[in-house]
Amino acid sequence: MDLVEVLPNRLHMLRFPIGQAYLWQDGEALTLIDAGHAGSADAIEEAIRSLGLLPERLERIVLTHCHRDHVGAAGELAARRDARVWAHRLDAPVIRGELPVPEPALLDWELPLYAQGLTVPEAPPTPVDRELEHGEVLPFGEGAVVVHAPGHTPGSIGLHLPRHGVLFTGDCVAGVGQVMLGVFNVDRVQAMASFRRLAELAPSVACFGHGDPWVTDTAQTLLAAAESAEAAG
Repeated sequence: MDLVEVLPNRLHMLRFPIGQAYLWQDGEALTLIDAGHAGSADAIEEAIRSLGLLPERLERIVLTHCHRDHVGAAGELAARRDARVWAHRLDAPVIRGELPVPEPALLDWELPLYAQGLTVPEAPPTPVDRELEHGEVLPFGEGAVVVHAPGHTPGSIGLHLPRHGVLFTGDCVAGVGQVMLGVFNVDRVQAMASFRRLAELAPSVACFGHGDPWVTDTAQTLLAAAESAEAAG
């Protein structure tokens, strides 16, 4: 796992072989956005310590959606540190193991990529302490706004930190080489509408579920990419 600074003393990306998570700092208080794959709890805690921070100060884990490469270590970390796990109401039953993971409507070129993703260990059932709704303001980053962004999964969310100009897109948007609509969507039309909704927030920093964060001309790049996705259908 690689640890990448995005904003000094505020935001780091934890990059796994497939997928990534983000660590947000409010002083010594910590929030994890997504949680990597199952079995990565030790590596996440080691990364936190390498920053001179304490894993014991992890207060919450906010999951952008229910897929295994984002949920995997959430339960173990929460149990170790008494952190709370939060996710959208529509994905929470999947994360708890009460419903199956929704199947994506794959495009032909996505098939080999999807097979690669299945090599990630399956996430164990994970308790969700709080079910989120669109528009809720969460107590980190001086007010993190939940943005329901369905399409990748029914309960996918973005998180917008307007005071800091930061947007976490989950897998609705990808930044692998270029900014683009994310892959493996259960509803591509819905995902494109969510992409547009996120782009219109005009952040200065965009943090994706896959691909490096975008920190230059971010608002314009997101909007142009959303328009390109809509034009391509």
